[in-house]
Amino acid sequence: MEHLDDLVAAYRILAQYGVIDAYGHVSIRSPSNPQRYVIARSLAPEVVQVDDLMEYDLDSNPLDARGRESVRERFIHGEIYKARPDVMAVVHNHSPSVIPFSVTGVPMRPIYHMASFIGDGVPNFEIRDVEKGTDLLVKTPKLGAALARTLGKSPASLMRGHGAVVVGENIARAVGRSVYLEQSAQLQMQAMALSDRITYLDDGEVKASVGVQDYKRAWPMWREKALERAKADRKHGQ
Repeated sequence: MEHLDDLVAAYRILAQYGVIDAYGHVSIRSPSNPQRYVIARSLAPEVVQVDDLMEYDLDSNPLDARGRESVRERFIHGEIYKARPDVMAVVHNHSPSVIPFSVTGVPMRPIYHMASFIGDGVPNFEIRDVEKGTDLLVKTPKLGAALARTLGKSPASLMRGHGAVVVGENIARAVGRSVYLEQSAQLQMQAMALSDRITYLDDGEVKASVGVQDYKRAWPMWREKALERAKADRKHGQ
């Protein structure tokens, strides 16, 4: 099915761009049942194939595990889908340039048009406010629900000392936002190193830039290349 190929591509795109490492994950809400979502089993994103995808209910119970290991942080996805009916795709990543903003109190601000969604707000999830002494992983429904509350209606939320969660009304937007959130973090740090006088996008520019963030040019290119790599891996038995 096309939506499963989209999900395989999403994993591989984000791995290629260094947005997710061996522990990040992507999900989509099931197009046939909004009370379910699909995510890969626990394995490195760069090697995900369609056979690795598993379906869950919104309580994050697997519907057909067949002995496959589930991602421990799947509750991020289930709880966000519960809280946000508009969300059709969720990315959890360890985006390296984003993490410094999660631990310094320096806010991410919209610095260029491809990531102007930052101007809609990128809150920071502090897991200590919910539970102290954790390993920072969101591996219970309670922590997932707390993260969903922090995210609120925003397109993304930082996760202190951990990474970020990014959402979209389709998978192309969730993936594109994830790629450009990382790039925007890099650019903001570079600008801050050069000067303390930075011209960020204003509210009008943020609003006007929504149209360039559908990633309709980037997504087909990214997807095609990712699925070619997946096909080659299958051919070589990887």
